[in-house]
Amino acid sequence: MYNQLTENDIQKMEEEIEYRKVVVRKELLEDVKEARAHGDLSENFEYHAAKKEKNKNESRIRYLQRMIKTAQVIKDETADDEAGLNKKVKLYFEDDEEYEEFTLVTTVRGSSINGLISTESPIGKAVLGHKKGDRVYVKVNENAGYYVVIESIEKVDNSDDIEIRKF
Repeated sequence: MYNQLTENDIQKMEEEIEYRKVVVRKELLEDVKEARAHGDLSENFEYHAAKKEKNKNESRIRYLQRMIKTAQVIKDETADDEAGLNKKVKLYFEDDEEYEEFTLVTTVRGSSINGLISTESPIGKAVLGHKKGDRVYVKVNENAGYYVVIESIEKVDNSDDIEIRKF
């Protein structure tokens, strides 16, 4: 399965890779050298902690490189009045009689706690391409789902500020 990423997502990942290689890697190598100088490595907690941080950084670099290499580059092809990538959608949940706002984003930017919903999620898939006033069925699984009404759609200008999710 390929990750759907925008050009902006890929650019942010490449910037993070560069930062981690040039700045973070150098700092962590210094931490390892300093901790190694403190003596017996078998009982040196600082050394093991520094090595662990160095390895986490290298793992993150490999993860981002793999994401870029296997990415399916997508663009928002929806009209301005349709729900699509980097658009804030206000929804009315009929069952709960409540309103919620979400920004539709790619999978790597998804963070439901922060109101960022992936276009791959059930609710993201359901509202994608629909317009204000549309009543949409959100299928959770074969036996369950619910209806939402799209109350408003607006383009998010600060899509560059949305961070890539860290694992």
